[in-house]
Amino acid sequence: MCAYRQLQDHTAVGNDRYNGMVDCFKKIIKQEGFARLYRGISAPIMMEAPKRATKFAANDKWGEIYRNAFGTTQQTQALSVLTGATAGATESFVVVPFELIKIRLQDKASASKYNGMFDVLKKIIKNEGVLALYNGLESTMWRHVTWNAGYFGCIHQIRSLLPKQETKRGQMTNDFIAGAIGGTVGTLVNTPFDVVKSRIQNTTRVKGVIPKYNWTVPSVLLVAKEEGFAALYKGFIPKVLRLGPGGGILLVVFNTVVDYWKAMGDA
Repeated sequence: MCAYRQLQDHTAVGNDRYNGMVDCFKKIIKQEGFARLYRGISAPIMMEAPKRATKFAANDKWGEIYRNAFGTTQQTQALSVLTGATAGATESFVVVPFELIKIRLQDKASASKYNGMFDVLKKIIKNEGVLALYNGLESTMWRHVTWNAGYFGCIHQIRSLLPKQETKRGQMTNDFIAGAIGGTVGTLVNTPFDVVKSRIQNTTRVKGVIPKYNWTVPSVLLVAKEEGFAALYKGFIPKVLRLGPGGGILLVVFNTVVDYWKAMGDA
């Protein structure tokens, strides 16, 4: 649903225009059926495991590299922001093809051209070339660099402010609070880049033609100029409802799994 709102520009009218999350929800079900809400879900499902694994593995590794580079053993908030940003850039290379496929399947105008995820993959390669799978890499980097910087930077700060917990349940509660706040802040920061990323990736490249949405910063300025600043936050509500609590759950699950494997290694 987030992508539906983000792909809608100022030219959309009538039943093609969504006036908020609830209106979008109602119109999709009425016009296209309940199943349409799950269109393109296969790509995000397949993306989740490698995406999350890359996020945390890259964050840990880059944290080690930066601490060595700056000659410190402590992970400060500034280093947490830097580490998160670099991990986000690393993560972008994993998620771009999946995001591209998802956007093409979810866009109302182009969805009828494709019969599922693998059909999108085949047609993009055939019609636009293999490198077209990385259309929107630059905008995806902006999205993930800003989200991860906000997420990991907030986690470090919030953890330091919360009362120290001795029990496992208390530690999980602190992780959830820190992760949820981090996910919310990350979403506040990165939504404008996500909006233009969706539009850039939904553009079929034609040789010799410069697309309307091409590079991130000019596209952000163009959307703000044509549609107003609020348009840069289209899809924010469903996105923050997913990534706020989701950021908390993500951190709890990650730390639980890490603790489990550490215990197994010590056994």
